[in-house]
Amino acid sequence: MAWLVCGTIPDPSLPLGWQTLAYDIGEGCLIGDADFARLHVQRGTPTLYAACLLACRVLGVESPRALFVGDIGDGVGSAALYAELCARLSPNADEFSGITFHYLFPDLDGHNRVLASLEGHARRPMLVADAGFMYAAKMSGYAREYDLFTPDAGELAFLADENAPHPLYTRGFLLDSGHEDVPALAKRAWECGNAAQNMLVKARVDTLVVGGEVRGRVETPNVPALEAIGGTGDIVAGLVSAMLHAGLAMERACLVAARAARRAGELACPTPATQVTDILAHMEQAVEETLANTGC
Repeated sequence: MAWLVCGTIPDPSLPLGWQTLAYDIGEGCLIGDADFARLHVQRGTPTLYAACLLACRVLGVESPRALFVGDIGDGVGSAALYAELCARLSPNADEFSGITFHYLFPDLDGHNRVLASLEGHARRPMLVADAGFMYAAKMSGYAREYDLFTPDAGELAFLADENAPHPLYTRGFLLDSGHEDVPALAKRAWECGNAAQNMLVKARVDTLVVGGEVRGRVETPNVPALEAIGGTGDIVAGLVSAMLHAGLAMERACLVAARAARRAGELACPTPATQVTDILAHMEQAVEETLANTGC
């Protein structure tokens, strides 16, 4: 079974389409069929997909499928993707081992229709949410339907704020404590019903939270320069998707993904000029090394 990555690209000319993409490490772009524009990987959903694809190569599992569409924030492309996904999942949900939802306009109706399309199936795909779709999952009240959220510290503060309809409205006292008090915010988010069963919080110390309780931390390699590079969080979400697709248990999948992302960053010897493609160039080596380290 395939793993599906769903997300938007900030290019209104990109049509809605299903693809299994290739990644050209030298060019730093995703390549599809003749009707699909070459996507340069800088951050966002293309970065998530590229990281997932590279890890799948190492793991020896099927390449992820992609359902992408152009959307510049008006929600038009996202609405088309929601509709297409519902039409595909209603009769065929069991063709996917899991689905990672990334940057999508947080439309509650679209989100809820996607969840409804999974009802009645004997086997439901694993559900991973990051970025905009995670916001919709929280706002819908169905966060616990998800197997994994991958927030950063700021997004965790939003999840912990039971009154905030969007990250923009997260109360300041929660935002201020984001990096320093991940365990308390994670527990609060869980108790409010705004967290998935599992969360991999991407911060200075990556933290695995299960049922509101901390189960693991990844602090090394510690590469401060990575903080300023856009797309590093997207890499983590892509890696954990690949690990789950390969059948790793949730906790190990999260810890391996967090450590492999850090190791790839370390191998890139980052500077302020480093791009996410420079990190992806080392991804396969980093995944191989991290998997070989059974203590992670």
